[in-house]
Formats: sequence, structure tokens, C-alpha cells
Amino acid sequence: MKLMRDLALRFQIAGEVLKFFWKRKLWWLMPFIFVIVVLGLITVIGTTSGIGPFIYTLF
Repeated sequence: MKLMRDLALRFQIAGEVLKFFWKRKLWWLMPFIFVIVVLGLITVIGTTSGIGPFIYTLF
């Protein structure tokens, strides 16, 4: 259950950030944030799993 609460808190924080961007008319930054998050996830997955060598060949 602690994992579920942690995930809910993280999604809540992400929602607050998106609301902040939208309210301040910074919605054009959302694609940049998305790309940064995706690259971060690829990096984490590539370094912690067995598929790392296959991900590194993409770059």
C-alpha cells in the first residue's frame, strides 16, 4: 500500500506542475518536459536492466 501512496503522490505532483504551466501560459514547455522525462526513463531502464546494451545501440 505504501507503494500506491507514493505513486499517487508523484502523480499529484506532476499534475500540479502541469496546472502551473497551463495557468502561467507556459504550456509550450510541456513538450520539452516530456522529452526530458522520456530520456530520463530510457537512461534509468538502460542502466538497471538486461536490455541496457540494446538501448545503448539506439544512440
